[in-house]
Amino acid sequence: MTGLLVLVLAVVVATAIAVALRWKNGRFATARVPVAAAPDDRERLTAEQIGGRLGERATLVQFSSAFCTPCRATRAVLTDVAATVPGVVTVEIDAEANLQLVRDLDILRTPTVLVLDADGVVTTRASGAPRREQVFVALDRAIQPAQ
Repeated sequence: MTGLLVLVLAVVVATAIAVALRWKNGRFATARVPVAAAPDDRERLTAEQIGGRLGERATLVQFSSAFCTPCRATRAVLTDVAATVPGVVTVEIDAEANLQLVRDLDILRTPTVLVLDADGVVTTRASGAPRREQVFVALDRAIQPAQ
């Protein structure tokens, strides 16, 4: 009887963890330092750091790896969104080839998407594959202060 109870408890705990991870996957979270912080305190990336140009209005930066299946879907979503919104560009960074940047930005998994405003300030980030609608909402947050 004890074995059955342990098994049921393990299944319940595993299910709860799976539901929580699925809910969190791909959701954008605000930047670690509030946008209202002093300009020098905000996390900022330059064109040299990301290996591409910054967009006039915003930049979508995706960290990926060679064997990451969700990275391909994320790439397609970000490319589609950038083609829809003027002044927005996408940059994909190979996490394995840029380990120092990954460490500096505390990237823990791929895909991770950072949304940068026109000045390169990280406004929001998502771990996992975000949905198209989530990317549009995150872009609105990055673009609005500049308008």
